[in-house]
Formats: sequence, structure tokens, C-alpha cells
Amino acid sequence: MLKELFQWLSHDIRAFNVFGYLTLRAVLAMATSLIIGLAAGPAVIRKLTRMKIGQAVRDDGPQSHLVKSGTPTMGGALILLSIAVTTLLWADLANRFIWVVLAVTLAFGAIGWVDDYRKVVHRDPKGMPAREKYFWQSLVGVAASLYLAFAVAAPSSAQMLPLAHQWIADGFVLALPARSDLIVPFFKHFAYPMGVVGFALLSYFVIVGASNAVNLTDGLDGLAIMPTVMIGAALGVFAYVVGRADFARYLLFPYVPGAGELVVVCGAIAGAGLAFLWFNAYPAQVFMGDVGALALGGALGTIAVVTRQEIVLFIMGGVFVAETVSVMLQVAYFRWSGGKRIFRMAPLHHHFELSGWKETQVVVRFWIISMMLVLIGLSTLKIR
Repeated sequence: MLKELFQWLSHDIRAFNVFGYLTLRAVLAMATSLIIGLAAGPAVIRKLTRMKIGQAVRDDGPQSHLVKSGTPTMGGALILLSIAVTTLLWADLANRFIWVVLAVTLAFGAIGWVDDYRKVVHRDPKGMPAREKYFWQSLVGVAASLYLAFAVAAPSSAQMLPLAHQWIADGFVLALPARSDLIVPFFKHFAYPMGVVGFALLSYFVIVGASNAVNLTDGLDGLAIMPTVMIGAALGVFAYVVGRADFARYLLFPYVPGAGELVVVCGAIAGAGLAFLWFNAYPAQVFMGDVGALALGGALGTIAVVTRQEIVLFIMGGVFVAETVSVMLQVAYFRWSGGKRIFRMAPLHHHFELSGWKETQVVVRFWIISMMLVLIGLSTLKIR
């Protein structure tokens, strides 16, 4: 909205042209979401407290977590509010990628909201049944993946529908342009071409997988939000590169028209995340809940798909990946062995807690690992 306003004002006052620069709007988006989060945070926490929307702690978890019972949860709504308002203010609302990222973020947030509501009302730490949750996640993931298959392939919105018609007319077989290929980092000319089906399948697993991975990691005060901030900011760098033909050509990345505008969303995610961390740092005044974790993971996955950085997201989100794999291994081995465990408890952060690490030690050490992995991911910009 503000972009259009300043663009109109620039016809009479040329100084307003500065707000057309993407980098400035990204910085302003980060500052705006940070201010919204910090300003609205106390009121949101008081409201959640009055509504008695408190966290129900698992009785089979670490005993040190029992003191957290009753801490306001569903604070992820504050993050979504900051991101949505900021994006609408500073982004180019004619950009198709802005809307798909917002739609996925809010849709996953709605799923998380229902899950959290059931936990709070029924005092059941398990909330929404896994199958029901996965069904709705899959529905959103499939719709977003199919849309992105044509959005990334088509240079403009007007060319998306004809491309979809061509895919159907050709018997659901269509070769996509090179910018839709799966990029293998650290190699100059190694990319795997995918058709619509292959692109959509990969995108589905990235979006839904990232959403669940962040949700599994969100178990300690501040653990999930700081890696999310770092990864979101790093994806903003990739969005800026692939959205500019000159930078993309120089760094051997595919040029995706319109992808650069996602820098504004990445700035909003970073600012909102830092604001939430102010209240979520140990000892947490509020938890983000599934409403925040599912939404943020879905947002990161969608941005990674648009910028063609699925494998780089896997690298930068190594902590999220490790947490998810620990759960999968624990469940599989428990069933196969008839009750034995690999870890003291899954996800992985609980294993370290039960091994003697303090909660703050686990959180800060996981932050350090995330920072190193994000730097490795950023190095793929040049090391090719």
C-alpha cells in the first residue's frame, strides 16, 4: 500500500522515488514488523493470560518443563499479525509471489490455531490428531505446489493460465524452463530438470516438511524462533539475487522474475521473529504454539521453492532437520525393537536436556549451530 502511495507522490516530489528501492523497503519492513511486535506484544500476552490460554505441558516430558504449565501460548498470532500487516504495507501487492507466500503462511497458521485451541480448551497436549492435521497441511501444500509450478515457470501472471492449459492438453506432461530446475549447490552447471509433477512433488515435501520441522523444534524457550530469523534473512539474500537478472547471471543462478519482492517478506519475518524473541527468551512470557511454528515453517519452505533453494534450505535448517529425523528414528526403532529407544527422548533437544544440559545451553548451542549452517548456505552464492 505504501509503495503505491509513495510512487504516486513521487510524480510531484522526486524524493519519494527512494521508496521504490527494494532494499530500502526490506529494511523498513523489518523495522515495521519489529515495532509492531514489540508494541503489541504486552497487550497480546495480557489478553492471552486473561483468556486463560495457557500451555498444557506433556506429562511424559522433562520434569523441569512442568513449571511452564499455564504460560500463555498461541503467541504466534502476534508474529502472523506483524508479518501480514508489514507485508501489506511495504510489498508490491501486484506481485504473485507475495500473495502465495502470505496465503500459505496464514493457512498453516489457521491449522495451527485450531490445534492450539483444542489443546487449550480440552487441556490435551496432543491437540489435533496427526492424521487430521496432516490432511489439512497436505491440502494447502498441494494447492501451493501446483500454483508455484506455473508461477515460477511463467515470466508473468498472464502467462500462467495458458501454461497450465498446455500442460493439461499435452497429457499432463510438460517440460519446464531451466529456472524451474532443482539446483545443486556448490556446482556451477549441475541442475536437475523437472516437469510439473516433479516440481510440485518436491515443492510439496519442502513446504509441508519445513512446516512440521519448525513445529517439532519449537519445544524450548527461543529455540525455534532464532534459527527462523536467521534462515529467513538469508533467504532474503537469495530472493534478491534470483530476482535480479544481472546478479543472477553473474552468480550463475536462475533468474525468476518477481522473486526479488520476497525480500520484503523475509524482512518482515526477521523483524517479527526478533520482536517475538523479546518475549519468548528464557524464561518465556509466551509461547508461539503451532499457530506460529507451522506458519513460519510453511513460509520458509515456500520462499525456498520460489528462489530455487530447496537444498540450501535443507542445509541452513540443519537443526530443524536433525530434530525431525530424531523423531522419525525414535518412532521407527521403538516399533521395530518392541519398546527400545535410540534417544532418551525425542525431539533431539529433549535428549540433551535429559543428558544434563540446561535448557539455555541447549538453546544457545543450537543457535550457534544454526548460525554456522546459515553461513555455509550463504557461501553457496559464490562457492560454485
